[in-house]
Amino acid sequence: MAKIVLIGAGSTVFARALITDILSFPELADSELALFDIDPERLSTSEVVSNRVAGALGAPAKITATNNIRYALDGADYAINMIQVGGYKPCTVTDFEIPKKFGLRQTIADTLGMGGIMRSLRTIPVILDYCRQMEELCPDVLFLNYVNPMAMNTLAVLRATKIRTVGLCHSVQGTAMELARDIGVPFDEVNYVCAGINHMAFYLRFERRGEDLYPLIRRIVAEGRVPDYNRVRYDMLMRLGYFVTESSEHFSEYVPYFIRRDRPDLITRFNVPLDEYITRCENQIAGWQKMRAELEDPNAKVTPSRSAEYGSLIIHSRETNIPRVIYGNVINKGLITNLPEDCCVEVPCLVDANGVQPARIGDIPLQLAALIRTNVSVQELTVEAALTGNREHIYHAAMLDPHTAAELPLDEIWQLVDEMLYAHRDWIKIFPQ
Repeated sequence: MAKIVLIGAGSTVFARALITDILSFPELADSELALFDIDPERLSTSEVVSNRVAGALGAPAKITATNNIRYALDGADYAINMIQVGGYKPCTVTDFEIPKKFGLRQTIADTLGMGGIMRSLRTIPVILDYCRQMEELCPDVLFLNYVNPMAMNTLAVLRATKIRTVGLCHSVQGTAMELARDIGVPFDEVNYVCAGINHMAFYLRFERRGEDLYPLIRRIVAEGRVPDYNRVRYDMLMRLGYFVTESSEHFSEYVPYFIRRDRPDLITRFNVPLDEYITRCENQIAGWQKMRAELEDPNAKVTPSRSAEYGSLIIHSRETNIPRVIYGNVINKGLITNLPEDCCVEVPCLVDANGVQPARIGDIPLQLAALIRTNVSVQELTVEAALTGNREHIYHAAMLDPHTAAELPLDEIWQLVDEMLYAHRDWIKIFPQ
């Protein structure tokens, strides 16, 4: 019986999906699930939902809920991380509002740019604290990290702890499903190879039984059938030759081309949803109590269905030795040979009883590697700042961020960093104010 810890289990909707995935495997149905969160109300809801899912699946799982992380981690085989340090208020709001004062607009602000840098600086110390407790309480645990900024957080764990770690995201398989729909090919007939970094990986091959499907993808552009929400990615496809995994609203803030205060026409032309994450969070908060009531309603029918997340597949393959290929974020030890050694890359990984085994890709097309390196530099400097306490590297990360550098002069970048660190002083305590 595997013990699986969900850290941040108060993310009820996501926790429900992962628990459904896990318990729907007969071999994992008797797992011990330890739910941990610092928010007692949300934790209680997740406990109710988890037990209802287990009941609907007929799974004899042992489910516990606790706000004691040491109790949760003791003897764990797997730990799944889904925390958000600082929450929507005040921290996410701060990540948007202060840059906006300087004319720097964002869409999601959780992966790169000023929002991603600050989110990482307040998240890495918390994750490392959990991992150090894992080293004591469950040193053989496999840590599955779902928390953004994925590359920075995962890289920090891999550099600073001994805990076996893989970062997980649904952008690779999710975008592959989107592309299959766009070109009218059944997804189960598609095979692909993808590589890069999280949120900036590219499909090096996209095929059906040996047939290259890229001509069908490019035809979407030629025939004027690009979905309104995907204009950025299709434009980059035509310029780079390869399709990127992450959504247009995400990708638009990783590069200097689309969000420009001197070119407001670009926002309209490429349908860039500024403040999209803020809007999404406000809608979720407004609907939370109604959703909570529905989730806890004992009379509501529970119809469990599997998600496309990799977490349960990894656990199942390790426990049963059934091999699978997933896409994971791991340390670059000769995997993508024209990206920096020891950065965090996203590549196909074989999973079986031997664990998560990443595949060597070799060189990727030069233009892709060059674009990816612009993001890797920001990631590495931010992680170095978090691990060493070197405040100067925060300014260096900001000045090298493609979007920030395209919008602000250096003196304003320095001022922006100062203001954000001060605003986050209760959450980012490793740097002197």
